[in-house]
Amino acid sequence: MDKLTRADLMSLEQYSVERKAFREKVIMHKAARKVHIGPNATLYFEDRLTMQYQIQEMLRIEKIFEAAGIEEELEAYNPLIPDGSNWKATFMVEFPDEEERKVWLSKLIGIERQTWVQVMGFDKVYPIANEDLERETEEKTSSVHFLRFELTPIMVAAVKEGAAIQMGIEHLHYAHTVTLGEASRASLAADLA
Repeated sequence: MDKLTRADLMSLEQYSVERKAFREKVIMHKAARKVHIGPNATLYFEDRLTMQYQIQEMLRIEKIFEAAGIEEELEAYNPLIPDGSNWKATFMVEFPDEEERKVWLSKLIGIERQTWVQVMGFDKVYPIANEDLERETEEKTSSVHFLRFELTPIMVAAVKEGAAIQMGIEHLHYAHTVTLGEASRASLAADLA
């Protein structure tokens, strides 16, 4: 999947005009790319469109219009676009109550490394987690992680041919598995070369 360049982005003025329609398009696109694993963990699979939206929003919020600032945003978000042999996801541990969240984050250390994807007929694939910076301490994990799931060429081919996909977490304190519906499976298949 091609990385974004300045030429792919709208000016602040153009984005202000097109934002509502673009946002609706992205929300619909993201729906198939959001995978709940149990009641409190979600994988948000990123791609070129989700990152374009993220960058456009950051430029808008920060009122960035100079080339250097735009390049900084591109450098920050382009690494989250899949490379054709992988899936990249923002992984969130979600507990609405702050106190409950604190308790669970101390119990769920390492959860990001125990999250997996599986193309049916193949072994589970565990992620390369948080390549940008460390997100856990000895006392707790973060509620947000960035994961990259690297697939073998034969797994990629199987997904492209329609193989089912499961995802799960096998942490001592949080274990859940889900099989993707067709809309999600097809959306993730489009990330692969």
